[in-house]
Formats: sequence, structure tokens, C-alpha cells
Amino acid sequence: MEKRFKVYVYEEGELPIVHDGPCKDIYTTEGRFIQEMEHGKTGQNFRTKDARQAHVYFMPFSVTWMVKYLYKPNTYDVTPLQHFVSDYVRAISTKHPFWNKTHAADHFMLSCHDWGPHASQGHPNLYNNSIRALCNANSSEGFKPQKDVSLPEINLKDGNIPVRLLSPPPPSSPRPHLAFFAGGVHGPIRPILLHHWKGRDPDLQVYEYLPKDLDYYSFMLTSKFCLCPSGYEVASPRIVESVYAECVPVIISNHYVLPFSDVLKWEAFSIHVKVSELPQLKEILMSIPEEKYLKLKGNLRAARRHFVLNQPAERFDVFHMIMHSVWLRRLNLKLE
Repeated sequence: MEKRFKVYVYEEGELPIVHDGPCKDIYTTEGRFIQEMEHGKTGQNFRTKDARQAHVYFMPFSVTWMVKYLYKPNTYDVTPLQHFVSDYVRAISTKHPFWNKTHAADHFMLSCHDWGPHASQGHPNLYNNSIRALCNANSSEGFKPQKDVSLPEINLKDGNIPVRLLSPPPPSSPRPHLAFFAGGVHGPIRPILLHHWKGRDPDLQVYEYLPKDLDYYSFMLTSKFCLCPSGYEVASPRIVESVYAECVPVIISNHYVLPFSDVLKWEAFSIHVKVSELPQLKEILMSIPEEKYLKLKGNLRAARRHFVLNQPAERFDVFHMIMHSVWLRRLNLKLE
């Protein structure tokens, strides 16, 4: 893939909405990928200036910046985003033959904003045919794993991975807590989790909001399992945070297509608990044999490199995993 796969990046569009993106907070993946394709050394290795030689065509607009510059606060009106997408498609399809040739099937967009799927509805071919790389990978809301790519949601508040999580913790570091969760109450799942376990059992450190005298990452580093319930949307940055801390993720979600699940066996390094099983959560976690837990933890350490953002990008990291996922879907596309 690294030697053969070529991407054409459309040059149409102007800053700040096109050719740029946020590189911090929960939108980090979106901005880092756009920046790598526009300016990064590794991105340039994949990029071709000859559109006729390209295998796929990248539309480097940022949905997050659309929301910042086009959205009217508190209206929940996404039509300005969709109008921008429609105008963008009109511009590239009028100037170039590639969109019309395949009806966008060999084109891809990328977004980590919750409204990425809504923005993609600005053009029917973008929504139905193109490869949409999204953090909000909800199969009940139009995400199609056969053609779309699920991205990990990474929350780097200042653009950097916290120092304590840059290096894997020692394998023998103590994990006195069975499980940990702290987070806001939003969406249908978290209220159920808090109802059953908030402050109920010292083995399960479950908080709504963590008191200021307690440290979030310290709990992750000292817990065997990290609970990862979906909020209003399916994706959660605590999944990647759990990977960094080698705290086995417990996925509690409906309709979430996990990142890179076409190549990563999530069952080898995480646990999935149904919402209906939350009352039995402690029993489920306690029933996992120590041997299985240690294997999950070891596999989690091996999977860690696939969720790390590097500058410059390195083989097998997030950037390369995204490119590989797009490449796989392009391989499955039969062009006449």
C-alpha cells in the first residue's frame, strides 16, 4: 500500500474551511489528517499531483470549521453546512471529470465532528457512494461499514498526548480498582450506568463528575477495566485514552462500528457489555479469569501503536491506519 496507493487532494476551496482543520480537543483526528495530507512528509508520499494517476480523491474540508464559521449558535440548523458541501461538490465536479465518472465512489471525506454525517447529506452521491471517514460511526444513522471508515475519537486538549500516557505503563504496575468511569450524563446509556453503580461499590469507581482533588488519568492507570459508554453520539475519546493507559476498554454502546474493526480484532483487547447487562456489570467483570485479563491487557499493549498520532507520521499509527482503511474500500470498488 505505501508504495502504490496514491491520493489526489483537491486544491479547490479556501482557508479556513478547506485545507485546514483543528488539531486539538475531540476533533484532533480530523485536523491532524488534513494537516498531514496538506503539509506532512508522509502525506506527500501518498499524494500525487497527477489526478489521472490517483486511486482516490480527497476532499480536504473541515466540518468542524464549517460549524465554527457557518453555523448559527443554538439553531441546530445544519443546512449552511450542507449548502457549503453542495457548492464544493459543484466546484470540483464542474472543473474535474473524476466525481462524475464514478459518482463519487472513489472519493473520500473525513470528519470527527458529530455533524459530519449531516454535512455529508449536502450531496446525495457524497452521502450514498463516497467513502466517509467518520468518528460518529453509527450504523443506525446511515454509516455503512462496507464503504465508510470508522475513526478513533482522540481528545488532545492542547494538541499533545499527556506526558504520562506517551509511554506505556509498566506491565507490572498495580491495578487496585476493578473498573473506572467519570463523565457527564448525556445520552440514554450513561444515566443507566450511574443509576446502578455511582457510589455503590468501591471496586467500581463510577463518578458523574470527578471531584477536583482526584485525577482522571491516575484512575485509568490504576484500574483493570475502563468503562466506555456512548453519550449522545456513539464515539467516545475515553476508548483511546483507555488504550493509552492499557486499561481494558469496556464498550457499552449500541450501533457503534468500532474504529479499524475490519483489521483489528476488538474482542482480543476489549470487552463488550450490553446496556441490558449493566445491572450485572461487576459480576461480568469479576467472572473474567485472570489469565484472560492478562491476555487482553497484552493485546491492548500491542494494539496501542495503531491509536497514536505522530509528527511526522509513523508506520502503523493512526494516519497509516486511516489510509489503509480507505485503501481497503478502494480495493473493493469495481470501476468499469
